[in-house]
Amino acid sequence: MRYQISGKQIDIGEALQSHVQTELNEICGKYAGRPTDANVIFSRSAHEYVCEATIHLSTGLNASAKAHAVEIYAAFEACAEKMDKQLRRYKRRLKDHHRDRAEPVELFGASSYILASEEQSDDAEPESLQPIIVAEMETQIPSLSVGEAVMQMELAGAPVLIFRNEGKSGLNVVYRRDDGNIGWIDPSSLE
Repeated sequence: MRYQISGKQIDIGEALQSHVQTELNEICGKYAGRPTDANVIFSRSAHEYVCEATIHLSTGLNASAKAHAVEIYAAFEACAEKMDKQLRRYKRRLKDHHRDRAEPVELFGASSYILASEEQSDDAEPESLQPIIVAEMETQIPSLSVGEAVMQMELAGAPVLIFRNEGKSGLNVVYRRDDGNIGWIDPSSLE
């Protein structure tokens, strides 16, 4: 497994890097058979250290966790504990899912946009009602079953996931509702 361990405006020593690699190897060995790479970033937020970790699995799914603590090792331990919990749940769901995936998840290219409006005072009238596009990037749309899409959304900690439904050929959306349940939008069922 490839590791990328870095710090944002802080120095990461060899001891911390080897500790991170050892712990992530142990976690991945228990639950994820073939992780491809891991990205761990340490940063400071006021008086606390923040640890963000993302592990890419060979099935195409990503697991990510974020934690903070007063000490850098404690921040990593809390992050590793969250990652362990996510991968344990993922493995449990795979066992319960009755269907083994033989091939990796198929991905399709798409554009992703982030929209933001300018900050306006309450008295000022905007020149146009159109928001400004502040970022545009290429992204991947996975081909998954609905259950796998929900699992990927929860592992990524995302509020919404767009995916190509394996059972049908159209694009679908799963999202977390305000009441805590999962919503599923299947436009092909409207026809």
